[in-house]
Amino acid sequence: MTAAAISKVKRKAKQAASDLNKRIKAAGKEKVFCIGRNKTGTTSLKAAFEALGYPVGNQRKAEVLTGTHYFEANFQPIVDYCKSAQVFQDVPFSYPETYKHLDKAYPGSKFILTVRDDAEQWYRSITRFHAKNFGKDGRIPTAEDLKAAQYVWPGFMYNVVRVHGTTDDDPYNKETMIAHYERYNREVIEYFKDRPNDLLVINVAEKDAYQKFVEFLGVDSSFDDFPWENRT
Repeated sequence: MTAAAISKVKRKAKQAASDLNKRIKAAGKEKVFCIGRNKTGTTSLKAAFEALGYPVGNQRKAEVLTGTHYFEANFQPIVDYCKSAQVFQDVPFSYPETYKHLDKAYPGSKFILTVRDDAEQWYRSITRFHAKNFGKDGRIPTAEDLKAAQYVWPGFMYNVVRVHGTTDDDPYNKETMIAHYERYNREVIEYFKDRPNDLLVINVAEKDAYQKFVEFLGVDSSFDDFPWENRT
């Protein structure tokens, strides 16, 4: 066996041990789902949970499930995956309809909707991030760029952007994307309107956001603020 093969086996074994430990720690505990749209501070939220010792789901496994099941409207494998940890963020948890299935499957769970200052700020952030990572020469990606993007697998990012309801000739249409963002947030808030103890709406950039976060969870923390990850 080559050194590279041995290293790969070791990485897989380490990941398997980590996943098992998370499953054990999460057993019988209240789930927390971070359901804010991407580029609203979800990575900072993940870091905050990890700093508090919460077992957070494996993001790449969730991304694979997004590609193989969410886009086919098959939510059961996603529900089953949530037995693997206590806290979940990013796709497919940030996508329309997912939170409804999780709410039914895991009654008593908590949900956190992260938002930006306004929809314009969110749009600027997501287009900058995608231009940097998936566009040519820092330009906003075309549909062909997205189909070719080497993230998870070719075509994954194309489907990710299609969630906004845009078309191939203008995959980042500002009006359509902003309407999607605002509609999604409204629908989440409407869904939980009679259950204020189950949903927290926060902007992680606001001064009192972290305090609201720990109070919502009912935990003590030695930290004062969220870490700021993936800033765009």
